[in-house]
Amino acid sequence: MRAVQVRAPASLDTLECVELPDPGAPGVGEIRVRIRASSLNYHDFAVVSGMTPAADGRIPMSDGAGEVLAVGEGVTEYAVGDQVVSTFFPDWLDGRTPDVGFSSVPGDGADGYACEIVVAKATAFTRAPVGYTPAQAATITCAGVTAWRALVVNGQVKAGDVVLVQGTGGVSIYALQIAKALGATVIATSSSAAKLERLKALGADYLINYQSEPKWGQAAKKLTGGVGVDHVVEIGGAGTMPQSIAACRKGGHIALIGILAGFAGPLPTATMMSRELRIIGLTVGSRSHQLDLIRAIEANGVKPVLDEHFPLERLGDAFRRQASGAHFGKIVVDI
Repeated sequence: MRAVQVRAPASLDTLECVELPDPGAPGVGEIRVRIRASSLNYHDFAVVSGMTPAADGRIPMSDGAGEVLAVGEGVTEYAVGDQVVSTFFPDWLDGRTPDVGFSSVPGDGADGYACEIVVAKATAFTRAPVGYTPAQAATITCAGVTAWRALVVNGQVKAGDVVLVQGTGGVSIYALQIAKALGATVIATSSSAAKLERLKALGADYLINYQSEPKWGQAAKKLTGGVGVDHVVEIGGAGTMPQSIAACRKGGHIALIGILAGFAGPLPTATMMSRELRIIGLTVGSRSHQLDLIRAIEANGVKPVLDEHFPLERLGDAFRRQASGAHFGKIVVDI
């Protein structure tokens, strides 16, 4: 089968498309899946660029969608031909977050989905949403589940809440779509006027260009009549957190899901305390969260926004587009 491997020293220039042995028939409790699509996440970029150490020869990509080719003994959840999508934490099925790090995460501590065929535990996948293509389904694993957990599981968003989303990456656009489906008002930020117009077309109620409005936190608060927003989906990290805090109402919630603008920095702790803010860091979610998201997608008709498609052998070019910041929504790899 074809696959892409990360070669040491890891970089976009050392990604190698290779032929590997077929993984064979599924064992007890396993399924054999023909992977048809993957999608890019910042976590994947960290692996292939060498920011996150990975074993020489690691197959990257945490997201994978395709169809079941065979089922092993004891598997009753799937049948041959079923459309499935991978989970980010194959061993986190439900309940509290396990303290296992990334040792079993596909594309990081274990081989991922930049390949044609995998054999894995049946619980390492869920069914795909009815009517989704493999490319659409492949956006769920990381970006979709992260947005769902941020807003629904941790934030408990309800109709009438105000949600602030940052930028036009996969998590932010999923968060916009989920928030609108739940009846929330959405404030969206970007440095691009053209991208802001696309966010408006997706349902964003208010737009802020953070390049022309560097104090965008105060601008967002002003849009709420001075009350502040209920939820912020924070993708920047240290560099944007002060503005997110400035945007929040008293008792507001910030879902910290990214580090695009810095790994560490000072925080206005007195403000956080006096404003009684809830700042919750999170990394994706459980298999149960993914199944809940899929049911919500089917009930509300949410469809992911796809950017460019790349073939497997051009995975490096796909990541170069991601690094350029020119994309809008999810970059897809067709396999």
